[in-house]
Amino acid sequence: MNFKYISKLAFSALSLALVFGKTNAQVVAGNTLTNGSESNNIVTAVPFLLITPDARAGAMGDAGVAVAGDVNSASINASKLAFLDQPYGFAVSYSPWLKSLVPDINLAYLSGFYKLDDRNTIGASLRYFSLGSIQLTDINQQELGIANPNELAFDVSFARNFGEEFSLGTSLRYIYSNLASGQFASGQVRAGNAVSVDVSGLYKTESDLFGKPAIFSAGANISNIGTKMSYSDGSQNFFLPTNLKLGGASTILLDDYNTFTFALDFNKLLVPTQPIYDANNNIVSGRDPNRSVPAGIFGSFSDAPGGLSEELKEIGISTGVEYWYNQQFAIRAGYNYQSPMKGDSRYFTMGLGLKYNVFNIDFSYLMANAQTSPLANTLRFGLLFNFGGSKTVK
Repeated sequence: MNFKYISKLAFSALSLALVFGKTNAQVVAGNTLTNGSESNNIVTAVPFLLITPDARAGAMGDAGVAVAGDVNSASINASKLAFLDQPYGFAVSYSPWLKSLVPDINLAYLSGFYKLDDRNTIGASLRYFSLGSIQLTDINQQELGIANPNELAFDVSFARNFGEEFSLGTSLRYIYSNLASGQFASGQVRAGNAVSVDVSGLYKTESDLFGKPAIFSAGANISNIGTKMSYSDGSQNFFLPTNLKLGGASTILLDDYNTFTFALDFNKLLVPTQPIYDANNNIVSGRDPNRSVPAGIFGSFSDAPGGLSEELKEIGISTGVEYWYNQQFAIRAGYNYQSPMKGDSRYFTMGLGLKYNVFNIDFSYLMANAQTSPLANTLRFGLLFNFGGSKTVK
């Protein structure tokens, strides 16, 4: 059995299914699908890093790079940690994933923060992604045992504010991906390891909107800038899912009890787009994806085989709204869009939030057509704890 080939093929299928949420888009290079449409997806390692673990952001269409921060801020924009009021806190989130396809894939997320002083905040988080149990077989359909593949990422974050309007943040991340689950003792297949960093910033200012006090903010986060990952000796090295997220948000304070927040985010993977190959595996359109990490990041803006029109299709859009009553009860909704050529992940989201004393409870639900999207009916749950009195940002 060619374990190297099977590992690569399985990894590619998992990557596309988990990131793009469209089962008929599992192609490595540009291809014409049976329905006549052309799809040219982007292949990366550890696509679970692109899943939003936060139930609050999940209820707002995965938007939130510029929304007011909480304990889970490091998962979307670490710089928001610098503006948190409480001196310390932690949170736990859980989501059954792809539940319309399989019952035992799930994502768990644990995070916490501590304010060193009025300007500096540190944080840490652990993201654990379980792919459940998989029955392994060889080419003769003989059973090889049960595998329990899993992946995790451990982060350490630091954020600093520069006054009341601007902050910067960074996260250092260790990534572990055990898709083989220790089933192969021959050494041909092994767990993947990588390190990466996130760089983020947030700007906010107070103003008026429709005669009401308002807070306008803009945020940016470049995540997963790091080493490539390999799953066997001498095999292909995969890019991490380096991602650029830009967004804005506006919060309107209608009165002492009612608050509305509107958010809009744009996302783009900063990794090479797969070129178009001919029957002899020669590139006929696009660029060779086997490049260095810096070349892959900067070249990701101009390497699509379809030119500018295809580059624009690689930009995903997330938008959401959040309503708070008396800062105790929240209603959220959102929409996430990806081009049909780049994954066709399109869905509505909704959710609720409840705040009582030191803890928050968040819940989100993803609405999609179960016949076309394995993400249909995805649930996310979050429990947040904030301790101590508020600290004033100076």
